[in-house]
Amino acid sequence: MKIKCYAKINLSLDVTGKTENGYHNLDSIFQLVSVYDILNLSVAEGDGIDFTCDNPEIPCDEKNLAYQAAKLLLEYSGKKAKIIINLEKHIPSGAGMGGGSADCAGVLYGLNKLLNLNYSNQELRNLGVQLGADVPFFLLGGTAFAQGIGEMLTALKPLQQLPLVILKGKESISTPEAYRAIDKLENPVHPDTKSMLQAIATQDKNLLCQSCANLFESVIDCQDVMRAKTALLKHGAKCAVMTGSGSAVFGIFENQESAQVCEEKLKQDFVFVQACLTEEKNFTEIQEVLF
Repeated sequence: MKIKCYAKINLSLDVTGKTENGYHNLDSIFQLVSVYDILNLSVAEGDGIDFTCDNPEIPCDEKNLAYQAAKLLLEYSGKKAKIIINLEKHIPSGAGMGGGSADCAGVLYGLNKLLNLNYSNQELRNLGVQLGADVPFFLLGGTAFAQGIGEMLTALKPLQQLPLVILKGKESISTPEAYRAIDKLENPVHPDTKSMLQAIATQDKNLLCQSCANLFESVIDCQDVMRAKTALLKHGAKCAVMTGSGSAVFGIFENQESAQVCEEKLKQDFVFVQACLTEEKNFTEIQEVLF
């Protein structure tokens, strides 16, 4: 089975508090985008997990969320099988685009099919959150309002495809350090989540661009992020905002042609440069096209 594991951006990301166990509560708009890794999955008689990846920098053992997903699903189901996973990596690491979580979701979804487990999407999400707070979103897809630690999801009206350019430089940002910096903020300026939800409900592109915001931008010190924001706005983006805790930055464009022009002009200046679109379909609809 071949699985497309799509990345995400946070159109809006706010930290609203901290739980007793140290996790942070979020209000965030998650949006699937047309940048994806490809998982090739198969099962055979025997046991164990055979994991390979075309990117030598990606761990192929229990440090990898996709590997952990296969192990968890075997333990949870009680099934015995040899799991063979080959990962084609296209989502940049350390970008705030959820690449590891997307791969994790893809393994849970694919093995549920291949092993005939028949778990519901909600049950898979319940398993996924044990591995990562944003894994449940990737099993849902489309556009969603995330609360709690990211696992409480409300599906929103799908956005009409928005042209984007996503940039990432060499620098990455430590998520734990970013959260510690958020905790020290005395008077944080919170994103206007209500306006963002209204923009999505009414498909108001101008209001959406005005409402795009990320609280983490107020605490990170990353020259690549500032450079990316400046470059996107210079080349026609209606807004430019960091996704997740960084360090990728997305810009929303008026049309695909202007996004492609921007990609062409900046492709030598950043480690990752890609024009893409927001993805309207949910995760299951995307996979069904492949079968």
